[in-house]
Amino acid sequence: MPRTTRRTTRPTAAASAGFTALLLAGLAALTGCSGGDGADGPDRGFAGALPGRAPAGASPTPTPTPPPTGPYVALGDSYTAGPRIAPQVGEPGGCGRSGVNYPSLLAKALVLAPGQFRDVSCSGARTGDLKAPQQTDGGPNPAQLEALTPATRLVTLGIGGNDAGFMQVVTECAKDTLVDAVKDLVGGDRAAAPCREHYASGGTDEVRARVDAAGGKVAEVLQEVRRRSPQARVYVIGYPALLPADPAACVPVLGTTVAAADLAFLTEKEQQLNAMLKQRAEAAGAVFVDTAGPSAGHDMCAGEDTRWIEPPFPAHGLTPVHPNARGEEGVAAAVLKAVRG
Repeated sequence: MPRTTRRTTRPTAAASAGFTALLLAGLAALTGCSGGDGADGPDRGFAGALPGRAPAGASPTPTPTPPPTGPYVALGDSYTAGPRIAPQVGEPGGCGRSGVNYPSLLAKALVLAPGQFRDVSCSGARTGDLKAPQQTDGGPNPAQLEALTPATRLVTLGIGGNDAGFMQVVTECAKDTLVDAVKDLVGGDRAAAPCREHYASGGTDEVRARVDAAGGKVAEVLQEVRRRSPQARVYVIGYPALLPADPAACVPVLGTTVAAADLAFLTEKEQQLNAMLKQRAEAAGAVFVDTAGPSAGHDMCAGEDTRWIEPPFPAHGLTPVHPNARGEEGVAAAVLKAVRG
């Protein structure tokens, strides 16, 4: 995919304004966000194999479960769909599904026939859009759960970020950064972490509360998946790392106007989101696939040839703060590892 060279340093208040404006423009229609992977535990989903009978005196050894052969249904939001990653396929066009998103790459790796794979993911999807039609610029996307049948044998689910309002949090942090930079220009006192103060003032962690509330909705979806496809192996896909462990690594990309403490705050909130997904997956008997670990070092502040997530100033034609084609490949590899066990 052709890429253009991006500008790197935005250390001024004016750059903060650009950072904010681009986030608002790029995320307005999408609002889709992102523990150990499935290989760390029993790869059983909702219908795993039972351990085989071991000889007397020997330790029981689980019988390997062969990879599923389909039908496979992919459910999820924009981090699953792959908006603006060429080629864009399927209907409605407003969902922004890529022909090389991780579900498509997984289906190819499993050598599934076209009739054995359905990708119904859609940018902007919340858990409610899995149960009812979702309106998009290209027309309605049918309720995603309607793609499931008793014959379905593999399900991947990438959802929850929009319910928790994660992209709104990212955008709000950009706004708070801009306001704080303006204060600095007029001689006011700057906050050490304006975004953290915005969401956690008064002793209440608003973002954590949103994540916890989203957890209940994810649990309901997993129950419905089990009801509709009781023999399916189900994998809940976590969100890849947006930011590096060391906020200083983001200075060349985001500039010094973005408070390091706020970058740490966003990382903390994403970790809470993934922890919630892991807990809900395990409680439902599904497998959680960690993508934050494999994506370490491939965050939005990594080099253009390395990153899995595009920064606020993305490569030409791609979506800010969303996976690129390399990111979809990386997530596909993590999911395939979990599926194969």
